[in-house]
Amino acid sequence: MRLSTMASLVGAAAPKRRWRSVVSSLALVAGLAAMPAAQAAPDPGIGTPLQFRITEGNIENAFFQDGSVAAHLLLSSGEKPRVLVAFPAGNSGAGIWFEPTDKPVHWSLGRVTGQQRVVEGHAWNGIAADARVTADRLVLKDAVLGSIRVLRDYQLGQGYTAQVAATPQIVATPQLTGRSIRWQRQRLDGAPGYAIALSTDNGRFVRENGRIVLRPDRAGEALHLRIEASTGEPALTPFANLLNDHAQPDLRSREALQFLSYREKFLAGSWRFDTYFGRDTLMSLRLLMPVLQPAAVDAGIASVLSRLSPDGQVAHEEGIGEFAVLQHLKEEGKPSAAPIYDYTMIDGNFMLPPVAAAWLLEDPRGREGAHAFLAGKLGIGRQGDALVRNLLFVAASSEAFARKPVYANLIALKPGAKVGQWRDSNEGIGRGRYPYDVNAVWMPAALRAIGQFLDAGLLDGYTTQAQRERLRAAAASAGDWEQHASALFTVGLSNKLATRQVRDYARQIGVSDASALKAMGGASLEFPAIALDAQGKPIPVLHSDEGFQLLFGKPDPAVLDRNVASLMRPFPAGLMTDVGMVVANPAYADREVWSRFGNNAYHGTVVWAWQQAIMAAGLKRQLARADLSAPTRRHLEAAQSELWRAICAAGAVRTSELWSWSYANGHYRIEPFGAEGTHEDESNAAQLWSTVFLALPPPAGQSCR
Repeated sequence: MRLSTMASLVGAAAPKRRWRSVVSSLALVAGLAAMPAAQAAPDPGIGTPLQFRITEGNIENAFFQDGSVAAHLLLSSGEKPRVLVAFPAGNSGAGIWFEPTDKPVHWSLGRVTGQQRVVEGHAWNGIAADARVTADRLVLKDAVLGSIRVLRDYQLGQGYTAQVAATPQIVATPQLTGRSIRWQRQRLDGAPGYAIALSTDNGRFVRENGRIVLRPDRAGEALHLRIEASTGEPALTPFANLLNDHAQPDLRSREALQFLSYREKFLAGSWRFDTYFGRDTLMSLRLLMPVLQPAAVDAGIASVLSRLSPDGQVAHEEGIGEFAVLQHLKEEGKPSAAPIYDYTMIDGNFMLPPVAAAWLLEDPRGREGAHAFLAGKLGIGRQGDALVRNLLFVAASSEAFARKPVYANLIALKPGAKVGQWRDSNEGIGRGRYPYDVNAVWMPAALRAIGQFLDAGLLDGYTTQAQRERLRAAAASAGDWEQHASALFTVGLSNKLATRQVRDYARQIGVSDASALKAMGGASLEFPAIALDAQGKPIPVLHSDEGFQLLFGKPDPAVLDRNVASLMRPFPAGLMTDVGMVVANPAYADREVWSRFGNNAYHGTVVWAWQQAIMAAGLKRQLARADLSAPTRRHLEAAQSELWRAICAAGAVRTSELWSWSYANGHYRIEPFGAEGTHEDESNAAQLWSTVFLALPPPAGQSCR
């Protein structure tokens, strides 16, 4: 779950609370104009439209991109039917939710086409789709049109009721005929808005006891539905040439990446995050860098630089379109669509320098254009000026711990914030305050990158002598930062205690402990904590963030060997399962922590594709070292082989944001996260950083085919 939800606008409860919306299902705003007939989108001149589908559990996802039209249609089967269309334009969408049904319904999707129409002189872009649904009756619950951030809050039961009370204009009144129903409204500030419609040739929309019910003409017959949805938000510009010849021939990943990539920005994931996220952009660029065209890498880094705060912090998420209008109304009392950027997250601040260095200093293509890139215009300044603002922020942030390396001088979550790095759910770092990755990996990597930029002379035209001296002093502290910070996160357990914890934890969650205990042997256990609490105490949750260290650092060979061994043991001693590497294992923590990191939790004992990619890229990087002993090299090669077996085993969900598991007959099985409605959120079917395997071929001798 991402931090910035509508709850922040309306003072709703903490993100984990679940409650059913009490908004009347069809109390929607007036001012509806009839939807004129839509016409097929013209040929954009860059080939045939991009169309692909992904089915996960009860959710059918259909993606369409053609010139100015880009849309993602979801059809949810089961006992909680839903039709939802998400648009990258303005991070907008429209959805129709139905009341829970007595028995499961099933959608089947036919043809999807692009549509363009003109409403009051403005272009509206969207799609039309033909579908069938098996249901005796469908009772409409709600139709929600506007920002995806409002739709995702509604899906989670957060904030929507209060927002409607504060801003009733966000709802639209249904226009009903016997064979069709449609909603359309303008954006709150009067700009072109949003529309969605359903029509049928073998059913009826009727009012029953104050509700609208859809029934087939003949009992038992599948309903034929035409779904149409569009947005008036400004269209984004897809890349005509995104990948080079080195990219892997994985069609599904290529299609997902294409749908999420635009000259203005890369989208974090669809449907829930159809806009810019700083961390997601940076990590995806770093991993995809070898296979992206230079213009795409330049555009991605520029998108991060353009959203920096005045003091150089990286924006996490952006509020655009109607979400920005809502926020300006709440805070200023007047509508404005000026983007609003969220700077709560702290990890992106320290990711930018090493990612920028990887492109502008280490990659020959980026190095060739580095001077031109930094000189590029950005607002009233240059991109190099923006980069220096970030580097100076990093340097200033490093100085307290460099002077006095105590936990209180580490980089902490911001005051009042419960999240601050990629594990951005309330339980993500075990209620800690000082994240491991930010302090033990990202800060040292950022400081080393500063030194690289100074050595290359790239900053000379963007800094004063005093600034360069301050940056140089900060860069010189990288080694000490890494050494002292890492030591504060060290967790040590005796073999007796560790084995007892694993045995008891396995019993509680109902999985076998045999292979896990065997892998532990008789040695004691040592690993880095996921975070430190407010008192500086390590939180002993084993985690996948060590992959960042493998990709950006150069750990001591003995420490490298030890930490990789800890991660690669079978779960629940380590992180490895039949269906992938889980991102957290609370077995070694207090028992009250166990339930907070379950396989239904967003950052619990679940598998995130990109974390496996980080680990794969990190192992490859460490194996390129010349200072490893033969035993350590063999251990890393064995870890690499085991990791790739798990990656290949989960190929069916490879572009998903994350997935969960079930356990039976001694084996773990993939469970799509949220697709059945039993988890705390749902996964995106197309996630930007899950496509990064396009730049990560399996090691020699292994294949996912």
